[in-house]
Amino acid sequence: MTDPWWTPARHDTRRPLLHARARLMAATRAWFDARGFLEADPSALATSPGNEAHLHAFATTAIGNDGTPRTLYLHTSPEFALKKLLAAGEPRLYSLGHVWRNRERGPLHHPEFTLLEWYRVGEPYTALMDDCAALLRLAAATTGATTLRFRDHTCDPHLPPERLSVADAFQRHANIDLLSTIHEDGPPDTDALRGQAHAAGEPTSPDDTWSDILSKILTTRIEPHLGHGRPTILDRYPAPEAALARRTEGDPRTAERFELYACGVELANGFGELTDPHEQRRRFESEMAEKLRVHGETYPLDEDLLAALALMPPASGIALGFDRLLLLATGAPRLSEVIWAPVP
Repeated sequence: MTDPWWTPARHDTRRPLLHARARLMAATRAWFDARGFLEADPSALATSPGNEAHLHAFATTAIGNDGTPRTLYLHTSPEFALKKLLAAGEPRLYSLGHVWRNRERGPLHHPEFTLLEWYRVGEPYTALMDDCAALLRLAAATTGATTLRFRDHTCDPHLPPERLSVADAFQRHANIDLLSTIHEDGPPDTDALRGQAHAAGEPTSPDDTWSDILSKILTTRIEPHLGHGRPTILDRYPAPEAALARRTEGDPRTAERFELYACGVELANGFGELTDPHEQRRRFESEMAEKLRVHGETYPLDEDLLAALALMPPASGIALGFDRLLLLATGAPRLSEVIWAPVP
């Protein structure tokens, strides 16, 4: 049995990783400060933890002065708070702090972890791709790494990322014409994607939705190929898989959403932000209907956020897993090794 993390002998093996963490955290703040970003420190408790179907939160009970209880949640991301600050008039924001996600534990997951999230008002979402490439280089320089590493996989953080659309990735790695299964208006065609999945040798379940099938293929056929040798930016997600993003100009079947990969590991999720409160409400309600179907629960909508979206200027935003970035830069075997005091 491994000694607890707080024993001197165990800490000796983790100390270099934790010292690297402190250096990278300071370097990250300096990087954003030098580019005119303001660091925000939003509260962890929120009326809504997020409205994505497969996101699970920690709930708690707040007791008012009159003794009345109400449910609050530890936020899964500072996104809703930061968007309200954008609506209030802040042009460049970042947050580097703890978030909480339930039902998540493994080599690349932890119930409590550190998320780096930032927003650029009036700038295209492609600007975030340049930020990501710079932060990979910063992580390597700060930790002294020549390559990023996870298990037997490596990635050169100094090479420019490959930018690959989700549709092209499905065609390349699974021989599936994904866009042919998406309508410009209305729900995607589950039967069409199921048929192509079966032709490609991917099994499905009778109750799988279009999103379920896409997620399975993405996990088994696409993600294992991403970020090897050089970083990969998986761009232009299908619109049904981008509840918080604007649709792509010229093709409403896709959206301004991308993910950053290195060594087969997803590091970041970025958007050209949706600012239409009516469309956002519709998407949130759709996500919560799916959450109720699959998980038997829902989370409330943040009405203040929906009101703030009407005031929010065009912006791009992204969240990056700080612990994962550190893990790749140090070659640590699991996320808990780079966290100061892992959750029991």
